[in-house]
Amino acid sequence: MTRPVVGIIGNQYLINDQYPAHAGGTMNSEAVSGVSGCMPLLIPADPRFVSVAELIERCDGFLLTGGRPNVHPEEYGEAATEAHGAFDRARDAITLPLVRACVESGQPFLGICRGFQEVNVAMGGSLYPEIRDLPGRDNHRMPPDGTLEEKFALRHRVEFSENGVFHRLMGARTVMTNTLHGQGIKRAGARVVVDGHAPDGTPEATYIDGAPGFTLSVQWHPEWDAANDPVSRPLFEAFGEAVRAWADGRRAVPVLRSA
Repeated sequence: MTRPVVGIIGNQYLINDQYPAHAGGTMNSEAVSGVSGCMPLLIPADPRFVSVAELIERCDGFLLTGGRPNVHPEEYGEAATEAHGAFDRARDAITLPLVRACVESGQPFLGICRGFQEVNVAMGGSLYPEIRDLPGRDNHRMPPDGTLEEKFALRHRVEFSENGVFHRLMGARTVMTNTLHGQGIKRAGARVVVDGHAPDGTPEATYIDGAPGFTLSVQWHPEWDAANDPVSRPLFEAFGEAVRAWADGRRAVPVLRSA
């Protein structure tokens, strides 16, 4: 039986500071295949190689992954500074219109970290360049040292809205998550509902109000140990259900129905 296809948005890298490559974390593919039950397909996010129309036609859903380059601030009307870090304009050119197309059509996507930020920018929102520099905010960045287990360890709580989409999905209002990001939502985009916050007020979970499909996004990295983590597993399972519904032509997204 053919599995539905999830396009995993790749990132650009230089191998040995010389050889250009598109790549995606293995744990993203593991989560999509093992938990969502879909076939992962790595997408070179560059308009020289793919178009949004082609991706929508070939894929049943999309995983908007994390990545070191940030969304360019020109995409939300601000000038670039050193604090904004590195950029990937080619990925911006694919993912931002892709998000808007999926919101309109109901094709499912799941946003993670940079993907969470892309969804906000695509809908007209803006970002802070560095959360830890804001008064009263914590350092949400990945620990610079340690094993992968230590870097992806659960580090703070996320509290969801009472009876909101994430509360119903998780079966709990408060969960523990990892945190490996520098930027965060400054102004929420049109129809972007912030459904979960970290203790310092940083937005951590969103969906698009009134969208006909699955539009959940999270600021943390649920792909880490997705098969075993009690927060990651229901998220990827619900995403897989939405992707299968799209592939089957049903378009039903139970997790987004009103309480």
